[in-house]
Amino acid sequence: MLLKELLNVIDYKEIINRSGLDPEKTDVASLCSDSRKATEGSMFVCISGSLADGHDFARSAYSLSCRIFVTEHPLSLPDDAFVIVTSDTRVALAKLSAHFFAYPAKEMTVIGITGTKGKTTSSLLIYNILNESGLPTGYIGSNGISFLGNTVETLNTTPESYDLHKYMREMYDSGVKTVVMEVSSQALKMARVHGIKFKICVFTNLSPDHIGEFEHPDFEDYKNCKHSLFTDYGAEYIVYNADDGHSAEMTSGNRCKKIGISLEKDSDYKAQNITYFRSPDNIGVSFECTAGDSTFPVALSFPGEFSVYNALTAIAVCNCLGLSAGKITKTMRHVKIKGRFETIEIPNGATVVIDYAHNGVSLKAALQALRVYDPTRLICLFGSVGGRTKMRRAELGLVASRDADFCILTSDNPDNESPTAIIGEIASYFTIGTCPYIAIADRKKAIEYALSHSKKGDIILLAGKGHETYQSIGGVREYFCESEIVKDFCAEHALEFEQAHEC
Repeated sequence: MLLKELLNVIDYKEIINRSGLDPEKTDVASLCSDSRKATEGSMFVCISGSLADGHDFARSAYSLSCRIFVTEHPLSLPDDAFVIVTSDTRVALAKLSAHFFAYPAKEMTVIGITGTKGKTTSSLLIYNILNESGLPTGYIGSNGISFLGNTVETLNTTPESYDLHKYMREMYDSGVKTVVMEVSSQALKMARVHGIKFKICVFTNLSPDHIGEFEHPDFEDYKNCKHSLFTDYGAEYIVYNADDGHSAEMTSGNRCKKIGISLEKDSDYKAQNITYFRSPDNIGVSFECTAGDSTFPVALSFPGEFSVYNALTAIAVCNCLGLSAGKITKTMRHVKIKGRFETIEIPNGATVVIDYAHNGVSLKAALQALRVYDPTRLICLFGSVGGRTKMRRAELGLVASRDADFCILTSDNPDNESPTAIIGEIASYFTIGTCPYIAIADRKKAIEYALSHSKKGDIILLAGKGHETYQSIGGVREYFCESEIVKDFCAEHALEFEQAHEC
């Protein structure tokens, strides 16, 4: 694509061109915001992240033969560099990426889901229902990127704008016309979804999270970023949780059609007669959904009241797209989602539940949901990430110490912090009268301890990692998959477990 064409897309303040390079004759082969991906023919967009500033890596991109740069201020580069100075390089990257990939979002039905909890499960329920109903659909979110059998791992819940448009173009060219996307507060704050029109926007719930030195400065900023999805991105429908205290505020400022879901109030979609069930290979919930004049049964292979909210969300969104209740509920009965209340039955009669619960609100909801199933013991294994969101440690410690029967404190993604220091901070919230605990810094050994000491009827919640298949230790991502660890340990100790179950 010609450089001149890309220049027409963005608002720039200045062009520094001592090389005499002609935009009408210069081809741009690729865009990048990671200097390590720069090559000859690349345009390097310098964006500022929470930990690093892309402007500091312009020289590295130059050393890899990149000569075209988009910046927020002039840089000291050799004279053959072509520098485009703009006021906001994040917005510029979004506009450039959309144009570079010929605006795939304009050709697709885009569903955006935001909220503190429930984004992934709601999104993947919708993704599975639409695909099984014959509507080829893509998914972008915490569990990666998925479409038509293709899967791609991602670093962020909502990828950078370049990757968003790149994969949406691949989706569309492959026959996918609908995409359901988890939209994080950081994505909205950092303009990753700038310029994308969302046909349906969903609000799940809101509580303080992602507040800290490298994320949102306070709850107001976090809330306002999420609110912008409903006012600035062209929503035609808003599906919202009417039981959440922030719903009126979050959905204000938009005259589109608003569709409420509820367990407590008269709403467009209401759940009642909720029943919790546990079988040898499943933990789930069923209920009756009333929508207008019709009432129909719904069953899910997920536990807890919050799963009912996720199901109502999926029903409302899929109805907006023309699907019948019959088609929707048929898929819901059997859908399971990796790392979201993923259950593994142990041969001794205990149950392992793997979930992404990583803050106080989600951990409390998870423990309360599992308590309903009357476990012999409710065991909670968890830690907390290093280097950010330190407020979570108090939340997690307080919740687990009160709501579990026994806790195993371990590592999550300690990164460059000391795992034992993080565990010690969490442990300080276990006081007289709270549940007993043990500290095992090595998460694999902690899981094996939990399994080897489990009894028939126990539910063991492995919280915090969920779908992740890595652990970040000392700044290095090491492969780590909890479901594999559980299954391998059970296979190695199958005879012992079976004998324990018979007893």
